[in-house]
Amino acid sequence: MPAPRVSILIPTYNGRADLERLLPVLAAQEVAGGLEIVALDSESRDGTLEVLKKAGVRTASIAQKDFGHGLARNRLGSMARGEWLVFLSQDALPVGRDFVETLIAPLADPDVAGVWARNLPHPSDDALTVRSLLASIESSPISRQVRLPEGQCLADLAPAERVSLTRFNNVASAMGRATLQAQPFPEVPFGEDSAWAARVLGAGRSLAYVAEAVVLHTHRYGPRSAFDRYRQDAAFLRDVHGLIVRPSLWSVLRGVAFELREDLRYLRSEGGSLGDWVRAPGLRLGQVLGQWRGSRAGGSGAADEAADGGADANADEGATQG
Repeated sequence: MPAPRVSILIPTYNGRADLERLLPVLAAQEVAGGLEIVALDSESRDGTLEVLKKAGVRTASIAQKDFGHGLARNRLGSMARGEWLVFLSQDALPVGRDFVETLIAPLADPDVAGVWARNLPHPSDDALTVRSLLASIESSPISRQVRLPEGQCLADLAPAERVSLTRFNNVASAMGRATLQAQPFPEVPFGEDSAWAARVLGAGRSLAYVAEAVVLHTHRYGPRSAFDRYRQDAAFLRDVHGLIVRPSLWSVLRGVAFELREDLRYLRSEGGSLGDWVRAPGLRLGQVLGQWRGSRAGGSGAADEAADGGADANADEGATQG
């Protein structure tokens, strides 16, 4: 049986509900040369494996204690038979039957090492979740291609430039199988996608953001989960790039004020429920305090292995303003 042209690779964990929505969309993709779907599961207990096997997905398993984002994707890549590898999070939902072909099209240029897709909110998402995503670079409607300036390395650039160049998002990304074999994902605790981006940029290749390839993907945060997530993001930025997101308590006050002002503007123009208005102060306080704590404490654990890596691609662009 000939190998498919494209392999779609999905790390899974207790993702039955997401996969029941995702797998029919993948089955409907119009891909020249065909596709396969491969999943690496981390001891799911909700029937995830049964859903995958029923859909004809090739599966393997890994113990939760051994899971790592870079390690899992490298293992998935070693299982793949396709020329082009598309990495998807289990809760990302591609839009359109041509999503895969649109995403991988720039890879026809051998200079392009990897591509990543635009993230947009679900129609059912609450207004604050939508506002957060739409403020981020991951939802930009403008495609772009980046590479290192000629004669420079990442260490030569200012922290903010390094962060911008190394943005890459494994929620929905793609690369050639040969590229992954030559440049596997770093097995770091956090930010494996941007640490990988740093490696390939340093090797003289480019990265492409494909705004025409869209997935629906968001996370709804509460105050505590926002604190934890933004603390981790800010610690990564500090440890890897020396970029301090929130250097002082004054910057915390300014940041909270900025976020709430943007929430107010968005809720007034787009509408929002009473729950959105009530939730906004706690959410934004948790978010900005998390940035401040991460900026002070560091401790992402990624710096040693991801030197010259990048910020986590899911961090909100608006989070560094104010």
